[in-house]
Amino acid sequence: MSTRKMLAAVVGAGFAVAFAGRAMALDEVVFGTNWVPEAEHGGFYQAVADGTYEKYGLKVTIIPKAERAMLLGGKITFYMEGNLLGTFDAVANDIPVTTVAAIFQKDPQIFMTHPEAGVKSFADLAKVPTIFIGDDLFATGWQWMKGAYPGFKDEQRKPYPYNLAGFLADKMSANQGYLTSEPYAAEKEGGFKPDIFLMADAGYTTYSTLIAGMSDYVKANPDVTKRFVEASIVGWYNYLYGDNSAANAMIKAENPDMTDGQIEFTIAKLKDYGLLESGEALEKGIGCMTDEHVADFYKKMVDAGVVKDGLDVKQAYTTEYVCQGVGMDLKKG
Repeated sequence: MSTRKMLAAVVGAGFAVAFAGRAMALDEVVFGTNWVPEAEHGGFYQAVADGTYEKYGLKVTIIPKAERAMLLGGKITFYMEGNLLGTFDAVANDIPVTTVAAIFQKDPQIFMTHPEAGVKSFADLAKVPTIFIGDDLFATGWQWMKGAYPGFKDEQRKPYPYNLAGFLADKMSANQGYLTSEPYAAEKEGGFKPDIFLMADAGYTTYSTLIAGMSDYVKANPDVTKRFVEASIVGWYNYLYGDNSAANAMIKAENPDMTDGQIEFTIAKLKDYGLLESGEALEKGIGCMTDEHVADFYKKMVDAGVVKDGLDVKQAYTTEYVCQGVGMDLKKG
């Protein structure tokens, strides 16, 4: 080989190595969930476990039980906001956070009763003498309930201590909870299937399990944001309709208290009640958000006195990265 050909080969190999290095480089993302590892976060763990995030050019680390302060402090890239009240709060307090996806179309918040209580509808809950409610829901969803369903009175409320002892002992009581959690505990601890009333189906229309990032980051990194949102959506379709064993193994490894029974119960409820797939998401895919939906819930919270009127809530979210049918082809059956 001539000197010229040898030099060309060496230079070409160098370019190839450099290109390969760039191609293999992954953008690092730290995602903070708002609770311990569980099936309610399964799609995110799925996207880690089955390599979806990596296929999208991302190296994603999930941090459980994160707080919004970690996002503000730069310790995480994206944060799992509980519902739209967090989005509204960001506007009210000039916190520069942008919501980029709504993984759950429905909030999982429920009330449950004993069959003996004879409650047949959400409105019937107003006739129950005792309702166990935590402080957060009492300050928000309960205020909406009193306006939307005449008959609810503050005197019905007993503070929920986040154990079911009081509810299990009083067959004429109701108890707040998460669709995927307290009903399962009632079955295991009380030996009966409670009647379940999902607040979302009664008109409490907030999105839930939102993905939020610092506004400056989202603006400066639209490509990373888009890839993270889309890969997360794909992860959720695969978790619900594909082989989720590796994701569940990750969840159980990081949360030793998690059981196969709880995971199976959660996934069934996610599907049966359309938490991820209802409303706009049925036609436009998991994660979808619309201006109309956000505005509807904002008005309800203003009318209930939960948030103040006149907020420009559009500044705290964007629909740019959702409602494009990503991952819908993965759904089976």
